[in-house]
Amino acid sequence: MPLSPDLMELLARARADLRMGVPVVMTGPDGAGALVMAAETGSPERLALMREMGAPDLAISARRAETLKARPYDGDLARVILPEDAGMTWVQGIADPADDLTRPMKGPLSSRREGDAALHRLAISLAKSARLLPAALVLPVPQPFALAGAEQLTLIDAVAAAPSLMVLANLDHVVSARVPLRAAENARLHIFRPEDGSEEHYAIEIGRPDRDAPVLARLHSACFTGDLLGSLKCDCGPQLNAALAMMGENGSGVLLYLNQEGRGIGLANKMRAYALQDQGFDTVEANHRLGFEDDERDFRLGAEILQRMGFSAVKLLTNNPGKIKIMERCGIDVVERVPLKVGENRFNEAYLATKMLKSGHLL
Repeated sequence: MPLSPDLMELLARARADLRMGVPVVMTGPDGAGALVMAAETGSPERLALMREMGAPDLAISARRAETLKARPYDGDLARVILPEDAGMTWVQGIADPADDLTRPMKGPLSSRREGDAALHRLAISLAKSARLLPAALVLPVPQPFALAGAEQLTLIDAVAAAPSLMVLANLDHVVSARVPLRAAENARLHIFRPEDGSEEHYAIEIGRPDRDAPVLARLHSACFTGDLLGSLKCDCGPQLNAALAMMGENGSGVLLYLNQEGRGIGLANKMRAYALQDQGFDTVEANHRLGFEDDERDFRLGAEILQRMGFSAVKLLTNNPGKIKIMERCGIDVVERVPLKVGENRFNEAYLATKMLKSGHLL
């Protein structure tokens, strides 16, 4: 195996670069390529340098384009043409909806129609996977290899990277140890680490569940505000505690704690969504204004961990039919859905109503 990084490792490096505001270079199938910088973390100085090299576009998702009344000619995204006098303040104002209500007239915006949008699409996907706002500056460059070498920038093969971003990274079982809990003293914590360097995921195993029988299980997405701080804006903390209590009473069970904060958009973007909710938007509307889909989580992770632990059938603690569909699609037999209706209060009534009406949760 060579010492140089493979594609998966280069993508991890690219995510880190984008989070720090460092551009990356992508190569297309025709030998041309693009210089890419995340809108959220980019600097005025680097934007100025990009402008010296050509005319960058701002790639935004169709969800964000809909809010801004920009035409998404490419279907799932819009390539917004930067005005000549636009700086990073303008770019970040387009990417971040924080001031949409105080500055509603951000256009009219012109979208590019000609040319291929594949590199722009990959740029948005990379920004999302880096837990940044789904918006990126994209500048076509004729000699991407030379640019990457001269500036010591991470170079990504777009043809190979696009399908790789859709593939679930292999999970390594790192370690497990006994961790007595209030809900169940006979508990073990398992740590699973994705090979792509992304967040680790955890499995709390209660008792000694029979691998040949359906296990009481829950897929629980991380919620820093609800699980740790006791936030009343959601029902996550009560669901976590109730699920563990039920497993303790049952004598066995598995709770998967998946690091997919804020329905997969990350804590910072979740707080952006909360700020938009304070402006009167519901959960789904806030996600759309940020440029995300209703739910960006990948529950294939849960199926992978269950299979790695030797389970093939579950009694699933959930109110979300979508989790059941994905488990069964991934080879996990859901023999029973166990409702988990806890934690409603006056602060989260609207949130729970939106989950039921727009996300199909059974509440």
